[in-house]
Amino acid sequence: MKRPLYESSTQYKNWRYSPERLSQNRSTMNEAAVGVIRKTFEAYEPGSSSNVSFVNAHEEHLLVTFYVHKISQLCGHFRFPEEVEATAASYLKRFYLKNTVMDWHPKNVMLTTLFLATKTTNNPISLDAYAAHIPNTVASDVLDLEFLVAQSLAFEFSVWHAHRALWGIWLDIQNLPESPPDMAKTQSSIYDSALTHVRAARLTDAEFIYTPSQIALACISLAAPDLAQKWLESKERMPIPENRTDIPPRPSAEALSASIEVIKSIVTNTGKVPEVEAVREVDRRLRTCKNPEKVVGTKAYLARKEEAEKKAEEKRNKKAEGQKINGAADTDPFGDPLAEPVKPGLVDYDDDDDDD
Repeated sequence: MKRPLYESSTQYKNWRYSPERLSQNRSTMNEAAVGVIRKTFEAYEPGSSSNVSFVNAHEEHLLVTFYVHKISQLCGHFRFPEEVEATAASYLKRFYLKNTVMDWHPKNVMLTTLFLATKTTNNPISLDAYAAHIPNTVASDVLDLEFLVAQSLAFEFSVWHAHRALWGIWLDIQNLPESPPDMAKTQSSIYDSALTHVRAARLTDAEFIYTPSQIALACISLAAPDLAQKWLESKERMPIPENRTDIPPRPSAEALSASIEVIKSIVTNTGKVPEVEAVREVDRRLRTCKNPEKVVGTKAYLARKEEAEKKAEEKRNKKAEGQKINGAADTDPFGDPLAEPVKPGLVDYDDDDDDD
């Protein structure tokens, strides 16, 4: 049976979770990070970790959500298209399924994910122009984390978005028999309202749990429930040819409606920008529990830097020694010259056997 195109994507294969697994993933990562950072504190200043108030998984998620909202503000400043904003938001959320804010602050990662999104969506901007329009930012602030972000994304840059699915459903609705011919103009507020809900959905975990089309349909249902229901019924009435065994079976109307209602609840209840005061409190505590190996000037940072430089030096020396042993510096990298081949003549002039 032929699978839907979306099911062949890396998003479907690698970035889908159940709500329970998503929560467990974040809790496990937070606990592991706290354990490592606590040991680092103790290694350089015994007893110092006892007074540190570490942030928990919920607080980490709160801070990340706040900077997802900041992406929207930056995109408005640069006038980036919807595709860039949605992609950068997905990158930021995916990054923190593999990393902790105690290692990498979302403010810095946000700038990198947005710049990376401009490239992967083919909306490039020069690095100098990008950094120049963001206060207290230089080019290195963006580039230093780019490989780490790409690596955390497993170099899977393609993202399927709900706003694209929304546009497709909206065009489809206009072709329903009962839709007025000028619907695109007279009822454009429905689409605008649904798009607002799609943007709110970016502040939630919906994209990790449901498909883009499910999220889009839920957002239309929030804007115009009757219209969403009519579109859904039109799809249910559409017959499937008997000879098309490659078309997968449709989900039941009850199951789909139940999923739509859950998504609507998620968007309505959690698709909100976190309170600024709550974010400030988490950010204040983060300054004291940040991994000291990532803080420039600390003993842990200097020790790690020294260790990294030592390993790099050993690697260079080993490479130089290998080149010396193999004589790579004295040999032609293209190999030895080829010998001129001897071509035999058509007549052998040295033949002394004369028939006299």
